[in-house]
Amino acid sequence: MFLDFEELTLNVGEQKIFVRHGGDPGNPGLLLLHGYPQTSAMWHAVAPQLTDQFHVICPDLRGYGRSSKPVSDDRHTPYSKREMAKDMVSVMSQMGNKTFLVGAHDRGARVTHRMALDHSQKVRAIALLDIAPTREMYRDTSMEFARAYWHWFFLIQKHPIPEQIIGNDPAQFWKLKCFNQAKGENPFIPAALDEYINAFSTPEAIHAACEDYRAAATIDIEHDDQDDGRKVEQPLMVLWARRGVIETCFDAMALWQERAHRVEGEAVDATHYMAEEIPDEIASRMRAFFLRQIEQKDAAE
Repeated sequence: MFLDFEELTLNVGEQKIFVRHGGDPGNPGLLLLHGYPQTSAMWHAVAPQLTDQFHVICPDLRGYGRSSKPVSDDRHTPYSKREMAKDMVSVMSQMGNKTFLVGAHDRGARVTHRMALDHSQKVRAIALLDIAPTREMYRDTSMEFARAYWHWFFLIQKHPIPEQIIGNDPAQFWKLKCFNQAKGENPFIPAALDEYINAFSTPEAIHAACEDYRAAATIDIEHDDQDDGRKVEQPLMVLWARRGVIETCFDAMALWQERAHRVEGEAVDATHYMAEEIPDEIASRMRAFFLRQIEQKDAAE
């Protein structure tokens, strides 16, 4: 995986963040963020296609993969998307990017939403894969959504309920959740799947992932409410799975228009794990979107 990419670990405050990166550091920085319960390995088929025009940087989020898994607190603050976004801004700064583009999936896309609001002068444009805004998804929850995204409601249960249940057989839980979300298929190459399951299978990783979801249902919504209606200003492209929950349970464009000023996007022919199912299309769409934003900004200046 990741031919010609380098690996390093950065000190970010008290955390250590594992990073894969490739491409010319003189090119525009492109941060790619993974989701649950994965690692930066999810970009193995997308990231190499983009290194000719971008410096592509793929970290493991705190709580995941080879990055730190900090001790949490009663408010789940260390796993708030605000704290996770701060990590990523520091990563990009250390990699030489004062401003940067972001492509993100699942939990990483939720981190990116918060990053765009909290660090609006640093984030140039964003492409989000298969999410609608967290607060609005909880607000508009239906029975159909709750059945399909059962893990959203299981992982937020009080410690140690989900931790103990998952810990009995982490690999089986991982496959049950992810293969089910891929409509019973396995879209993961063996090397990536091994990395995902090995990274997920420690008690620290299981707990950290639960804290990520607990934060999403509590402190992250508090932060959204504190924005008092403020919207994402950056250009935003959203792509969601035609064979997934965002398509069947929500009006993705309408929800994003509640939270962002400049939104474009559509459903694509995939399930949730689109970066691994249709990587060529995802890379092509990201390239076109990000280059267009750069060209428009250059023309305006």
